Amino acid sequence: MTPILLIPGLLCTAEIFAPQMAALWPYGPVTVASTLEGGTLPEIAANILSHASPRFALAGISMGGYICFEILRQAPERVIKLALLDTTARPDTPEQTAQRRALIALSRKVRFKTILGQMFTTLVHPAHRRNSHLRDIQTRMGLAVGIDGMARQQEAIIARADSRPDLSNIAVPTLVLVGDKDPLTPPDRAEEMAAAIPEARLVIVPDCGHLSTLEQPEAVNRALIDWLSPAV
Repeated sequence: MTPILLIPGLLCTAEIFAPQMAALWPYGPVTVASTLEGGTLPEIAANILSHASPRFALAGISMGGYICFEILRQAPERVIKLALLDTTARPDTPEQTAQRRALIALSRKVRFKTILGQMFTTLVHPAHRRNSHLRDIQTRMGLAVGIDGMARQQEAIIARADSRPDLSNIAVPTLVLVGDKDPLTPPDRAEEMAAAIPEARLVIVPDCGHLSTLEQPEAVNRALIDWLSPAV
């Protein structure tokens, strides 16, 4: 069976993939990578590779997708399959960079739990904004990463490369998945990647925001199982 390596997003722990762990286990041993070591995406990717199986199916959500692109740059021969969830191949815009640095500064002045609560409503589908279970998970993950961890991750994201020129070189079965109402990496970003990656499969998940693995776990699990299943 193929080892499966999952990479969390910004301010996320392994809990972002909790609904996927049991569903994917029959298809191969599942590992969730740590994104807390390293100050740049290349450093984070290198650390993940140093602990990973020789070859693996690779999936990342949001910032985890940016790290997937770095892993492909550093060790493309180790990646058997690729899944890009709620992410983009584009670099940060100046406006996004300014927003990230403003959030870091605010997080050092205001109660971090309050900041996380405010962030939650900007991440999920409007129908999920009052979902206390999802909010609790997002808050728990953010507190586990912490302000310093978040600041390192944000600076790494700010400095990330433009991965669009690399998309046509991806030569493994690829899933590109996005929530239909993802406010951060909207469907047009997923469509852009799927169009550029040879034979990529695009899945747009209904009634879903940026936290697809938690918001619509059954739909995401179906897409990932299809991705992992051998071609008939």
